Amino acid sequence: MYKIYKYDGHYIQGEFISQHKTESAALKKAEKAIGHKREAKMKSHDALLIWLDAEDGTPMGVIIKKHSKGGAKASTE
Repeated sequence: MYKIYKYDGHYIQGEFISQHKTESAALKKAEKAIGHKREAKMKSHDALLIWLDAEDGTPMGVIIKKHSKGGAKASTE
């Protein structure tokens, strides 16, 4: 799930806005709710981050998609 957070004056990941199944849906909602002008994607070992910035580079929010810990579940039998 892609989770959208808006800068709350103290933390970039401050106010939770919504969550979406697709990246495009999350970006559309972020555009309406946050009104950012630039996006920058960053991949880490456990998540995809899409930073949402103003025209001058001021952070306005972030979209986070945590990678699932793939693999089959172990049987308890």
